Amino acid sequence: MKKLNLCILSLFLFSAFLFGVESEPSEIVGYVAYDCVTTASGNNNFIALPMDTGYANTVELGNAYLGQINAISKWIPSSQGWSTSFWDGTTWNDPFALDLANAYMISVTEGITFYSVGPMVSPIQYNLITSPTGNNNFIMVPLDRSDLTTSPSLGDDIGTANAVSRWVADSQGWGTTFYDGTIWNDPFTISIAKPLMVSVTADVVWPSTRLETRN
Repeated sequence: MKKLNLCILSLFLFSAFLFGVESEPSEIVGYVAYDCVTTASGNNNFIALPMDTGYANTVELGNAYLGQINAISKWIPSSQGWSTSFWDGTTWNDPFALDLANAYMISVTEGITFYSVGPMVSPIQYNLITSPTGNNNFIMVPLDRSDLTTSPSLGDDIGTANAVSRWVADSQGWGTTFYDGTIWNDPFTISIAKPLMVSVTADVVWPSTRLETRN
């Protein structure tokens, strides 16, 4: 992902314009834009669905960007592997359902901006798990957690996290912050709606249940 633009249009103003003033999060309408790139070494980018776009599955999402997106992948924490739906020029193979607020990897054929447009998803919770083969999970920073501005602040808030990683689309590789038992090494900034990979040392539901954060 080259750049992530959060344009909630004050979220309130856009929702008031379209639907009238509403107080429930599900009635707040806005959009988040994810700028996706192609590179010499690969074309993978990460997006999330912080707004209810109405896309029920990979076929609907892929058809909305037909000719621009040719693969959509989701991470399966229990098997620590990817499931991929891909366009073969005629049809979308191996389609799967999309979950709101989840992070997805997409492969693009050209530079595009992916828009997540619709009512805000709320509440958001992630079941972060450990498994015999690895402990990686994907999340999106919830839109109501603007207090989380760095990878260490996220890791501490989760409580059982020992690594937080971001995808750097320009280099097609990961940048990782890891906890060595004392400090977080190689920290980076984060923002709401940002897709991230986190590794945990124990199962936890986040952010609906909270553990004691590290001091």
